[in-house]
Formats: sequence, structure tokens, C-alpha cells
Amino acid sequence: MGCYAVTGARSGMGRAIAERLVAAGNRVISVDLSDADVVADLSTPDGRRDAAAAVLEASGGRLDGAVLAAGIGPIPGRGMSRRILEVNYLGSVELLEAWRPALAAAGDSRVVVIASNSATTTPIVPARAVKALLAGDPGRADAALTKFGKRAPVFAYAASKIALSRWVRRTAVMSSWAGEGIRLNALAPGAVMTPLLESQLADPEQAPLIQRFPIPVGGFGDAGELADWAVFMLGPSARFLCGSVVFVDGGSDAWFRADDWPRPVPLRALRRYLKRMKAA
Repeated sequence: MGCYAVTGARSGMGRAIAERLVAAGNRVISVDLSDADVVADLSTPDGRRDAAAAVLEASGGRLDGAVLAAGIGPIPGRGMSRRILEVNYLGSVELLEAWRPALAAAGDSRVVVIASNSATTTPIVPARAVKALLAGDPGRADAALTKFGKRAPVFAYAASKIALSRWVRRTAVMSSWAGEGIRLNALAPGAVMTPLLESQLADPEQAPLIQRFPIPVGGFGDAGELADWAVFMLGPSARFLCGSVVFVDGGSDAWFRADDWPRPVPLRALRRYLKRMKAA
């Protein structure tokens, strides 16, 4: 059996995933704000650094896998946009970068990052906010969202998940990840019944928007079902899965983007590939 780190393990999908891993005989090092093996606030640089170090110490420098499920939803409030960006993006990326040697030490490891279909179903997300996050600058990303006023947290959430999904796609194929036996992928849920969704449905302003959102299969997702997907992506059958963003959202992404994906390789990418082949 393996050793896995799971962030956001106290509730929702993170908890369901951790429970399934433990039930299968694995060791789980849980990370959360409280009631966890590693208690840390991933919204701060110190919290992320301490969490990464504590997991490495607890694991003895070897991880068979990790699930990055910690995240903050589009909760309104002063200062929430910056906090969302820090936790949702840097709270995954910085930990994974610190854990990469431990994942490589296992020789055949799996990582599942919890993304979201908000990355493809939220319109007019500022590209400069996403670009700033990918550059590791949450302050600049937050500044790009100020024009949205009290709705800024909604776009901060979407920007964080877009950046996170792109980071997964870019990073997964690198020789320092795929070449070291690490399979890095993202799971993109839609509206899943978690404590976050329950609180949104209890909000008179947010509830009508959520209830009108198209979910072709009807109803909301179940955290346990998403956990089953994550566990599969951590298992041996996912050896050939690399850099994928797997949508499990009741059909919402397909409803909005039926003709947007797949797309052929852009000519500039083909030229880049041919140039590399020639250099090799």
C-alpha cells in the first residue's frame, strides 16, 4: 500500500478521497486548517512552506501520490479574491513543486489536482489575471479583478482554476515529471453537493444562479462519486493518463463548448515540434 498526501481532507471531496484511500489500506497524510495531520493555512507563503515541509517529514521523503483538494469557492467578502487566488492556485502549485522529489522517489506516482468546470464555463475572465498567476504573482492577478467589484471573487475563482489547469497541462509532460514516473492530472468537477455548495444554495442571491446553471444530466454531483474518479486516477490503470483535465460535471462543459474541443494542433506548435526534432 502507498503513502498519499491529501489537502483539504477535512470536508467535501478531499475528505471522501482520503477516506477511500485509507479504506483501501493506504496511509494518508491529511492537510487542512484544523483536524488534520498537518494543520496549515495555505493562503499564506509561510503556511504553504510549512505544510510542504511537514508532509515531506511525515512521509520520509517518499510519496506514492497526492491529491490537491484544498480550495476556496467564490465566497463574497473583502479580501476574498486574493485569498481565493492564493489557496486555489499557489496552495496546489507550490506544494507540488516542493513534493516533486518525493513523488519521483516512488518511481511510479500519481497526482490528482482538483480543478473545476468554472475554468471553461465562466465568461470574460481577464487573461492578464491568469497570466499573472502562472507567473506566480497573485497580487497582480488580484489587481486585474478589481473592476468586477463585489463580483470579483467569482472571477478570482475561475481565474485560479484556469491557471491551475494550464499549469497541470504544461507541467505534466515535462521530463522532470512524466520522465520521473509522476503522472499529473486534473479532475474538473461541476456542481457537487459539498458544504460549499450547500452554503451557496442557502444564499438568496447565489441560489437562483446555481439552480439555473445547465446540468444536462440533472441534479448535483456527489462527493463520493468524484472520490471514486480520483482514486481511479491514482491507481495503476491510470499509467497512461498524463496532463489530462477530466471533466466530471454532468455535461455542463459539453453544453457550453460542444464544438470548441478537440481542436487541431496550431501551426505554430507544429513548427516548434519540428524545430525540436531537427535540433535533436
